[in-house]
Amino acid sequence: MIVRDKTNNFALLFAWQGTILPKVLPALIIVMLMSTAIGFLTSHNIVRAPEVPAIGFTVFGIILSIFLSFRNNACYDRWWEGRKLWGALIANSRHMSRDSYVLADDERRILMYRVMLFTHLLRDRLRKQNIPFNLDIHATALDAKMLAALPQHLNASQWVLEMIQKDLVRLLKQGQISDIIYSTLNQHTVAMGNIQAGCDRILSTPLPFAYSVLLHRTVYCFCIILPFSLEASLGILTPVLVGLIAYLFLGLDALSAQLEEPFGLQENDLPLDSIVRLIKREMVCSLGEEILPPTTPLKGNLT
Repeated sequence: MIVRDKTNNFALLFAWQGTILPKVLPALIIVMLMSTAIGFLTSHNIVRAPEVPAIGFTVFGIILSIFLSFRNNACYDRWWEGRKLWGALIANSRHMSRDSYVLADDERRILMYRVMLFTHLLRDRLRKQNIPFNLDIHATALDAKMLAALPQHLNASQWVLEMIQKDLVRLLKQGQISDIIYSTLNQHTVAMGNIQAGCDRILSTPLPFAYSVLLHRTVYCFCIILPFSLEASLGILTPVLVGLIAYLFLGLDALSAQLEEPFGLQENDLPLDSIVRLIKREMVCSLGEEILPPTTPLKGNLT
Protein backbone atom coordinates (compact mmCIF):
# COMPACT_ATOMS: atom_id res chain seq x y z
CA MET A 1 0.00 0.00 0.00
CA ILE A 2 1.32 3.43 -0.92
CA VAL A 3 2.14 5.59 2.10
CA ARG A 4 3.06 9.10 1.07
CA ASP A 5 2.63 12.69 2.20
CA LYS A 6 -0.35 14.19 0.37
CA THR A 7 -0.02 17.74 1.65
CA ASN A 8 2.27 18.79 -1.21
CA ASN A 9 -0.18 19.18 -4.08
CA PHE A 10 2.54 20.00 -6.58
CA ALA A 11 4.49 16.82 -5.80
CA LEU A 12 1.25 14.83 -5.87
CA LEU A 13 0.48 16.18 -9.34
CA PHE A 14 3.74 14.81 -10.74
CA ALA A 15 3.94 11.61 -8.67
CA TRP A 16 5.02 8.52 -10.57
CA GLN A 17 5.90 5.76 -8.12
CA GLY A 18 2.77 4.02 -6.88
CA THR A 19 0.44 5.59 -9.44
CA ILE A 20 -1.51 3.75 -12.10
CA LEU A 21 0.15 5.69 -14.92
CA PRO A 22 3.14 3.32 -15.46
CA LYS A 23 0.73 0.43 -16.01
CA VAL A 24 -1.46 2.17 -18.58
CA LEU A 25 1.29 4.16 -20.27
CA PRO A 26 1.92 1.70 -23.17
CA ALA A 27 -1.77 1.66 -24.13
CA LEU A 28 -1.96 5.41 -23.64
CA ILE A 29 0.98 6.01 -25.98
CA ILE A 30 -0.60 3.83 -28.66
CA VAL A 31 -3.88 5.74 -28.47
CA MET A 32 -2.13 9.11 -28.65
CA LEU A 33 0.09 8.03 -31.55
CA MET A 34 -2.97 6.81 -33.40
CA SER A 35 -4.64 10.18 -32.78
CA THR A 36 -1.56 11.99 -34.07
CA ALA A 37 -1.43 9.84 -37.20
CA ILE A 38 -5.12 10.39 -37.92
CA GLY A 39 -4.74 14.14 -37.46
CA PHE A 40 -1.66 14.30 -39.71
CA LEU A 41 -3.18 12.25 -42.51
CA THR A 42 -6.44 14.16 -42.37
CA SER A 43 -4.85 17.63 -42.29
CA HIS A 44 -2.78 16.79 -45.39
CA ASN A 45 -5.82 15.35 -47.19
CA ILE A 46 -4.07 11.99 -47.54
CA VAL A 47 -7.01 10.10 -46.10
CA ARG A 48 -10.43 11.05 -44.85
CA ALA A 49 -11.08 9.54 -41.45
CA PRO A 50 -14.68 8.52 -40.82
CA GLU A 51 -16.43 10.69 -38.25
CA VAL A 52 -18.23 9.07 -35.37
CA PRO A 53 -21.55 10.81 -34.65
CA ALA A 54 -21.21 12.96 -31.56
CA ILE A 55 -24.52 11.86 -30.02
CA GLY A 56 -23.65 8.18 -30.33
CA PHE A 57 -20.21 8.73 -28.91
CA THR A 58 -21.62 10.77 -26.00
CA VAL A 59 -24.14 8.07 -25.09
CA PHE A 60 -21.38 5.45 -25.34
CA GLY A 61 -19.19 7.44 -22.95
CA ILE A 62 -21.96 8.00 -20.42
CA ILE A 63 -22.88 4.30 -20.31
CA LEU A 64 -19.24 3.32 -20.01
CA SER A 65 -18.77 5.79 -17.14
CA ILE A 66 -21.70 4.29 -15.25
CA PHE A 67 -20.40 0.74 -15.62
CA LEU A 68 -16.85 1.77 -14.69
CA SER A 69 -18.19 3.51 -11.61
CA PHE A 70 -20.10 0.39 -10.61
CA ARG A 71 -17.04 -1.83 -11.04
CA ASN A 72 -14.76 0.52 -9.13
CA ASN A 73 -17.26 0.74 -6.27
CA ALA A 74 -17.54 -3.05 -6.15
CA CYS A 75 -13.75 -3.47 -6.18
CA TYR A 76 -13.24 -0.79 -3.53
CA ASP A 77 -15.85 -2.49 -1.34
CA ARG A 78 -13.79 -5.70 -1.55
CA TRP A 79 -10.62 -3.78 -0.64
CA TRP A 80 -12.30 -2.00 2.26
CA GLU A 81 -13.92 -5.18 3.58
CA GLY A 82 -10.52 -6.84 3.57
CA ARG A 83 -9.08 -3.92 5.55
CA LYS A 84 -11.96 -4.11 8.06
CA LEU A 85 -11.37 -7.83 8.55
CA TRP A 86 -7.68 -7.32 9.26
CA GLY A 87 -8.55 -4.39 11.52
CA ALA A 88 -10.85 -6.74 13.42
CA LEU A 89 -7.97 -9.22 13.67
CA ILE A 90 -5.79 -6.53 15.28
CA ALA A 91 -8.56 -5.72 17.78
CA ASN A 92 -9.19 -9.40 18.50
CA SER A 93 -5.49 -10.04 19.19
CA ARG A 94 -5.55 -7.19 21.71
CA HIS A 95 -8.64 -8.64 23.40
CA MET A 96 -6.94 -12.03 23.58
CA SER A 97 -3.84 -10.43 25.07
CA ARG A 98 -5.83 -8.70 27.83
CA ASP A 99 -8.16 -11.58 28.66
CA SER A 100 -5.37 -14.18 28.77
CA TYR A 101 -3.79 -12.75 31.94
CA VAL A 102 -5.87 -15.25 33.92
CA LEU A 103 -3.70 -18.06 32.54
CA ALA A 104 -0.39 -19.21 33.95
CA ASP A 105 2.59 -17.40 32.44
CA ASP A 106 3.76 -20.41 30.39
CA GLU A 107 0.27 -21.16 29.07
CA ARG A 108 -0.32 -17.49 28.23
CA ARG A 109 2.97 -17.28 26.32
CA ILE A 110 2.08 -20.34 24.25
CA LEU A 111 -1.36 -18.92 23.50
CA MET A 112 0.06 -15.55 22.41
CA TYR A 113 2.66 -17.10 20.14
CA ARG A 114 0.07 -19.32 18.53
CA VAL A 115 -2.06 -16.26 17.77
CA MET A 116 1.02 -14.68 16.16
CA LEU A 117 1.57 -17.88 14.18
CA PHE A 118 -2.06 -17.80 13.04
CA THR A 119 -1.71 -14.27 11.64
CA HIS A 120 1.50 -15.27 9.84
CA LEU A 121 -0.11 -18.34 8.27
CA LEU A 122 -3.29 -16.46 7.34
CA ARG A 123 -1.25 -13.85 5.45
CA ASP A 124 0.65 -16.59 3.62
CA ARG A 125 -2.61 -18.37 2.77
CA LEU A 126 -4.14 -15.23 1.28
CA ARG A 127 -1.00 -14.39 -0.71
CA LYS A 128 -0.31 -18.01 -1.73
CA GLN A 129 3.24 -17.81 -0.41
CA ASN A 130 5.40 -19.55 2.16
CA ILE A 131 7.60 -17.11 4.09
CA PRO A 132 9.90 -18.44 6.85
CA PHE A 133 8.64 -17.71 10.36
CA ASN A 134 10.11 -14.54 11.89
CA LEU A 135 9.18 -15.46 15.47
CA ASP A 136 10.36 -17.83 18.19
CA ILE A 137 8.62 -20.86 16.78
CA HIS A 138 9.58 -23.04 19.76
CA ALA A 139 7.45 -20.80 21.98
CA THR A 140 4.36 -22.21 20.25
CA ALA A 141 5.04 -25.60 21.92
CA LEU A 142 4.68 -27.39 18.58
CA ASP A 143 7.10 -30.21 17.86
CA ALA A 144 9.40 -30.29 14.82
CA LYS A 145 7.18 -32.72 12.92
CA MET A 146 4.14 -30.45 13.27
CA LEU A 147 6.10 -27.39 12.17
CA ALA A 148 7.55 -29.18 9.14
CA ALA A 149 4.05 -30.25 8.05
CA LEU A 150 2.54 -26.74 8.26
CA PRO A 151 3.43 -25.61 4.69
CA GLN A 152 1.76 -28.71 3.23
CA HIS A 153 -1.32 -28.48 5.44
CA LEU A 154 -4.64 -27.97 3.65
CA ASN A 155 -5.55 -25.11 6.00
CA ALA A 156 -2.61 -24.38 8.29
CA SER A 157 -4.10 -21.30 9.94
CA GLN A 158 -7.29 -23.18 10.81
CA TRP A 159 -5.19 -25.99 12.26
CA VAL A 160 -3.49 -23.52 14.59
CA LEU A 161 -6.90 -22.35 15.80
CA GLU A 162 -7.79 -25.98 16.50
CA MET A 163 -4.62 -26.33 18.59
CA ILE A 164 -5.58 -23.19 20.54
CA GLN A 165 -9.05 -24.65 21.10
CA LYS A 166 -7.62 -27.98 22.28
CA ASP A 167 -5.39 -26.22 24.79
CA LEU A 168 -8.30 -24.24 26.20
CA VAL A 169 -10.37 -27.43 26.53
CA ARG A 170 -7.46 -29.14 28.28
CA LEU A 171 -7.09 -26.26 30.76
CA LEU A 172 -10.85 -26.35 31.41
CA LYS A 173 -10.83 -30.09 32.08
CA GLN A 174 -7.82 -29.75 34.38
CA GLY A 175 -9.63 -27.05 36.36
CA GLN A 176 -7.03 -24.38 35.60
CA ILE A 177 -9.70 -22.09 34.14
CA SER A 178 -13.43 -21.77 34.77
CA ASP A 179 -16.11 -22.26 32.16
CA ILE A 180 -16.64 -18.47 32.06
CA ILE A 181 -12.97 -17.82 31.28
CA TYR A 182 -13.02 -20.62 28.73
CA SER A 183 -16.08 -19.09 27.06
CA THR A 184 -14.45 -15.64 26.94
CA LEU A 185 -11.21 -16.89 25.34
CA ASN A 186 -13.12 -19.20 23.05
CA GLN A 187 -15.10 -16.24 21.69
CA HIS A 188 -11.84 -14.70 20.47
CA THR A 189 -10.88 -17.98 18.80
CA VAL A 190 -14.25 -18.09 17.05
CA ALA A 191 -13.82 -14.47 15.97
CA MET A 192 -10.45 -15.28 14.38
CA GLY A 193 -12.08 -18.17 12.51
CA ASN A 194 -14.80 -15.82 11.24
CA ILE A 195 -12.16 -13.33 10.10
CA GLN A 196 -10.39 -16.04 8.11
CA ALA A 197 -13.71 -17.14 6.58
CA GLY A 198 -14.37 -13.54 5.48
CA CYS A 199 -10.92 -13.27 3.90
CA ASP A 200 -11.38 -16.62 2.16
CA ARG A 201 -14.68 -15.38 0.76
CA ILE A 202 -13.02 -12.34 -0.80
CA LEU A 203 -10.11 -14.42 -2.10
CA SER A 204 -12.20 -17.17 -3.67
CA THR A 205 -15.01 -15.03 -5.13
CA PRO A 206 -13.70 -12.43 -7.58
CA LEU A 207 -15.98 -10.32 -9.74
CA PRO A 208 -17.57 -12.36 -12.54
CA PHE A 209 -14.94 -12.94 -15.24
CA ALA A 210 -17.31 -12.24 -18.13
CA TYR A 211 -18.25 -8.87 -16.65
CA SER A 212 -14.62 -7.83 -16.20
CA VAL A 213 -13.70 -8.90 -19.72
CA LEU A 214 -16.68 -7.10 -21.25
CA LEU A 215 -15.87 -3.85 -19.47
CA HIS A 216 -12.16 -4.13 -20.25
CA ARG A 217 -12.84 -4.60 -23.96
CA THR A 218 -15.35 -1.76 -23.99
CA VAL A 219 -12.84 0.64 -22.45
CA TYR A 220 -10.27 -0.14 -25.14
CA CYS A 221 -12.85 0.12 -27.93
CA PHE A 222 -13.90 3.51 -26.59
CA CYS A 223 -10.30 4.75 -26.52
CA ILE A 224 -9.69 3.50 -30.09
CA ILE A 225 -12.69 5.29 -31.59
CA LEU A 226 -12.07 8.41 -29.50
CA PRO A 227 -9.80 10.13 -32.09
CA PHE A 228 -12.36 9.64 -34.87
CA SER A 229 -14.97 11.56 -32.89
CA LEU A 230 -12.76 14.46 -31.77
CA GLU A 231 -10.46 15.04 -34.76
CA ALA A 232 -12.95 17.03 -36.83
CA SER A 233 -13.48 19.65 -34.10
CA LEU A 234 -10.09 19.73 -32.34
CA GLY A 235 -7.60 19.21 -35.15
CA ILE A 236 -3.99 19.14 -33.88
CA LEU A 237 -5.15 19.27 -30.24
CA THR A 238 -6.85 15.91 -30.63
CA PRO A 239 -3.95 13.82 -29.17
CA VAL A 240 -3.89 15.97 -26.03
CA LEU A 241 -7.56 15.58 -25.17
CA VAL A 242 -7.56 11.94 -26.30
CA GLY A 243 -4.64 11.27 -23.96
CA LEU A 244 -6.40 12.87 -20.98
CA ILE A 245 -9.69 11.03 -21.56
CA ALA A 246 -7.95 7.72 -22.28
CA TYR A 247 -5.84 8.10 -19.11
CA LEU A 248 -9.01 8.48 -17.07
CA PHE A 249 -10.78 5.42 -18.49
CA LEU A 250 -7.73 3.17 -18.77
CA GLY A 251 -6.57 4.21 -15.31
CA LEU A 252 -9.91 3.45 -13.67
CA ASP A 253 -10.01 0.08 -15.39
CA ALA A 254 -6.48 -0.82 -14.23
CA LEU A 255 -7.03 0.51 -10.71
CA SER A 256 -10.20 -1.51 -10.22
CA ALA A 257 -8.29 -4.63 -11.29
CA GLN A 258 -5.80 -3.99 -8.48
CA LEU A 259 -8.41 -3.29 -5.82
CA GLU A 260 -10.36 -6.41 -6.79
CA GLU A 261 -7.64 -8.59 -5.20
CA PRO A 262 -6.76 -6.72 -1.98
CA PHE A 263 -4.45 -9.34 -0.45
CA GLY A 264 -1.79 -9.39 -3.18
CA LEU A 265 1.60 -7.70 -3.48
CA GLN A 266 0.71 -4.87 -5.83
CA GLU A 267 1.34 -1.31 -4.75
CA ASN A 268 -2.29 -0.56 -3.86
CA ASP A 269 -2.96 -3.84 -2.03
CA LEU A 270 -3.32 -4.12 1.74
CA PRO A 271 -0.12 -3.98 3.84
CA LEU A 272 -0.49 -7.43 5.39
CA ASP A 273 3.21 -7.69 6.32
CA SER A 274 2.92 -4.48 8.31
CA ILE A 275 -0.26 -5.64 10.07
CA VAL A 276 1.27 -9.02 10.98
CA ARG A 277 4.33 -7.23 12.35
CA LEU A 278 2.10 -4.84 14.35
CA ILE A 279 0.24 -7.73 16.00
CA LYS A 280 3.51 -9.45 16.84
CA ARG A 281 5.08 -6.28 18.27
CA GLU A 282 2.08 -5.61 20.53
CA MET A 283 1.88 -9.20 21.78
CA VAL A 284 5.63 -9.47 22.38
CA CYS A 285 5.47 -6.18 24.27
CA SER A 286 2.64 -7.59 26.41
CA LEU A 287 4.87 -10.56 27.24
CA GLY A 288 7.70 -8.24 28.27
CA GLU A 289 10.05 -9.51 25.55
CA GLU A 290 12.27 -7.69 23.06
CA ILE A 291 10.22 -5.71 20.53
CA LEU A 292 11.04 -5.82 16.83
CA PRO A 293 11.19 -2.55 14.87
CA PRO A 294 8.08 -1.67 12.82
CA THR A 295 7.86 -2.29 9.10
CA THR A 296 9.13 0.71 7.18
CA PRO A 297 7.89 1.74 3.71
CA LEU A 298 10.20 0.98 0.79
CA LYS A 299 10.03 3.81 -1.75
CA GLY A 300 6.71 4.85 -0.27
CA ASN A 301 5.29 1.31 -0.51
CA LEU A 302 4.23 -0.49 2.69
CA THR A 303 3.76 -4.22 2.08
